[in-house]
Amino acid sequence: MMRAVVASTVGTSIEWYDYFLYGTMTALVFAKLFFPKVDPITGVTDAFAIYFIGFAARPVGAWLFGTYGDRIGRKATLIATLLLMGIATFLIGVLPTHAQIGVWAAVILTALRLCQGLGVGGEWGGSVLMSMEWGSQKRKGFLGSWPQFGVPVGLFLATVVTLITQNLTGASFLTWGWRIPFLLSIILVGVGLYIRLGILETPVFQALMAEKRVEPRPVREVVRRNWREIILSALLRLPEQAPFYLFTTFVYTFGTVLKFQRSFLLTAVVAASLVSFVTIPLFGHLSDVIGRKRMYMIGIATMAVWGFVYFGLYATAIAGVVFVVIALSLIPHDMQYGPQASLIAESFTGRLRYSGASLGYQLASVIAGGPAPLIATQIWARTHNAYWISAYILGCCVVGFAAVAALRDRSALDHTREYEEQETVEAEGFRRRAMG
Repeated sequence: MMRAVVASTVGTSIEWYDYFLYGTMTALVFAKLFFPKVDPITGVTDAFAIYFIGFAARPVGAWLFGTYGDRIGRKATLIATLLLMGIATFLIGVLPTHAQIGVWAAVILTALRLCQGLGVGGEWGGSVLMSMEWGSQKRKGFLGSWPQFGVPVGLFLATVVTLITQNLTGASFLTWGWRIPFLLSIILVGVGLYIRLGILETPVFQALMAEKRVEPRPVREVVRRNWREIILSALLRLPEQAPFYLFTTFVYTFGTVLKFQRSFLLTAVVAASLVSFVTIPLFGHLSDVIGRKRMYMIGIATMAVWGFVYFGLYATAIAGVVFVVIALSLIPHDMQYGPQASLIAESFTGRLRYSGASLGYQLASVIAGGPAPLIATQIWARTHNAYWISAYILGCCVVGFAAVAALRDRSALDHTREYEEQETVEAEGFRRRAMG
C-alpha cells in the first residue's frame, strides 16, 4: 500500500509540475513571446485561450485513458500518461517563439498544450485508484487525498523553479531563461517512470482480471449506468477548481495590474502551496471522521465567503496584506479537494471506476478551471471591480453545493467488493421499471 501511495503521489506531482508550469508562464511571459503584436490585455487573453485548450483536452484524455485503465490496468495506463505529459512539456522548452517562426509558434504551442491536457486527463483517475484500491476501507478519504497532495507539490515545484530561474537569469529570463523549467521536466519524468515501474497492479483490478469481469467498453457502459454521477461529479468541482486557477494563475495578472513584482507574487504562491502540504491530507482525514459530503459542503460554504474576502483584501494593494491573503488562499479549496477524490471515485463500481471518475473529474475542466482565468480577465477589463469576480465564485459555489447535496453518499460501501450488492439492487430496480 505504501509503495502504491508514494508512486501515485510522486507521479501526480510531476504531472502537475508540468501542467502548472505552463499556467505560470502563460501569465508571466507567453503573451509577450507568442502574441507580441497585440495590446497587453488581448495578448493575455490569447495566451489564456491556449491555456484553456489544455482543459478542453482533459475530458478527451479521461475518455481515452479511462478506457484503457479499465481494460488493461491502472499501472500501464499511468506510465503512458506520465510519458505523454513529460515529453510535451520538454518540447515546449525547445519551441521557437513568434520572433523566430511567426504564427506557427502559437500553433505548435497549442498542439503541445493539447498533449498536456490529454496526459493530465488520464492521470488523475489512475493515481487516485492506485491509492484507494490498495488502501484501508476506513481511511479512503485520507488515502485518496495523497494523489491530490500532488497538486500543491507540483505547484510548489513549478513556482520555485520559475522563481529561481528568474533570479538567476535576470533580464535574460524573457529570452531564454523561461525554457529551463520546461527542460528540467525530462529529469522528473525519469524519476517518476522508475518509481511507477516498480509497483504492482491494484488488488481490485487483479480480481477483475481473475474473474474475467473486465468491461470491454467501459466508457459507454459507465455513461449508460452512471450519467447522473458523472454530471454531478463535474458540477461539484465548480467551487473548487474555478477559484483554484484564479488563486494560482490569474493572481499574476491581477498582481501585475496592482504593480507588484513577479518575484513577490511567485513567493506568495509558494507559501500557499506549502500551506496545502498540510491542509489537503488534513481535510481528507477529517472526511473519514465527519463524512465526505459534510466536509465538502463546509468547504463550499467557506469558499463562498472567501471569494469576497480574498479580492477585497487583495485590492488594498498593501504588500503585507496581499502576501498573507495569497498564502492562505488555497485553504477553502483544500477543504474540498482533500475529500474530493474519494467522494467522486466512490460513486462508481470497480470495473468502471477509472472511466467514470476520470470523466466526472475532467469534465469540470471545460466549465470551471479552463474558462476561469479568461472569465476573470474579461470581468476585470470590463468593470475594474474585483468584487464581480467574487460574485462569479459565489455562483460556482451555489451550483456546486446543490450537486453535492444531490450525490448519493456511498462512502460506507466497500470499494474492494466493487459495490456488488449495490449493483444488484440497481439492476433489479431497472428491470422492474422496464417491465412497468
